[in-house]
Amino acid sequence: MPWKEEKLMSLKLEFLEDALSKQYTFAELCRRFNITRKTGYAILKRYQAEGVSGLEPRSKKPLSSPFRVADETEQAVIDLRKQHPTWGAKKILKVLTIKNIPQLPKKSTVNQILKRNNLITIEESLKRQKLIRFERESPNDLWQMDFKGHFQLLTKEICHPLTMLDDHSRYSLCIKACQNEQHLTVKARLIRVFKTYGLPKQINVDNGNPWGNSKLLRHTAFTVWLMRLGIRVTHSRPRHPQTNGKLERFHRTLKEDVILRRPLRTFSHAQQVFDKWRYEYNNERPHEAIDLNVPSSRYTNSTRHMPDKLPPIEYQAGAVLRKVRGNGYISYNGNEYLAGEAFKDNYIEVRYNAIEKCLDIFYGEFKLYNYDC
Repeated sequence: MPWKEEKLMSLKLEFLEDALSKQYTFAELCRRFNITRKTGYAILKRYQAEGVSGLEPRSKKPLSSPFRVADETEQAVIDLRKQHPTWGAKKILKVLTIKNIPQLPKKSTVNQILKRNNLITIEESLKRQKLIRFERESPNDLWQMDFKGHFQLLTKEICHPLTMLDDHSRYSLCIKACQNEQHLTVKARLIRVFKTYGLPKQINVDNGNPWGNSKLLRHTAFTVWLMRLGIRVTHSRPRHPQTNGKLERFHRTLKEDVILRRPLRTFSHAQQVFDKWRYEYNNERPHEAIDLNVPSSRYTNSTRHMPDKLPPIEYQAGAVLRKVRGNGYISYNGNEYLAGEAFKDNYIEVRYNAIEKCLDIFYGEFKLYNYDC
């Protein structure tokens, strides 16, 4: 049966999506859609030459349609997409609903409008497969922190954007245009964040500086400082950026919306742009992973406040303690064990693990490493 005229465009688009996904042989695909391979190749050729607009049945296009979306509504969809190039149909419909735009189209119709106006490609649609992500139960249970890949300002200086994201709410806690990725730079910014939002229970980072230095010794002076504040520090598995998946996705959006769209002149200008976009991200941009709510609707400040001075590390009575020497080692039962130079002059606890028959080394409540006996 040939394709019906009213469904022609949607069938062509569906055919193209399946063809570009390369899940089927071309002959099999044409059989599924009940068209000849000659017709299939013609559709592909027109799309490659002219984009989605090249698929329109120009000679047979009706002059009017009772189901056609109002020009004003279609223009509102187009304007919103141009203003926010990374937004899909769900986000656009959510915002149009808030703006009380009458007679809103369906999600599929919005996608057709975007494709028809070359505002979305089929290749891009295939990239945006829905992922199942796990999230922490409450705000501030886990923050993800990292540097977005550096880029050059118009002054030729290198900007290193420091970002932090709350795992539960996707709330952006910080986008800071930094001049470097050093310990003191990160610490100064993090103190401001802690004073604004309070302390999280856990922060996950990767294995690079300033929060890691090797596969064996994950801790640095920076992570020791965080543990002194009662914050558990965890590290992503080497070469597994998906461990900080939500932040990686946030970085992609930041890059598409900000870094690639406009020239950033100076650090001050970059920070102004980051602050404006961060407000929009937290308060205006619907987020599909949280049912098209905005992150600020799910985020609340932590009840754990930033102290005026670092609290002491405490141990239970009877704990076996050893002081870390300048070379990062401790002595126990005539043997040497490496804790790391980051713990120099600090006391750590040594516990015998009878189940695994090994020694566990703790810094306060936080387990650092274990060693075979």
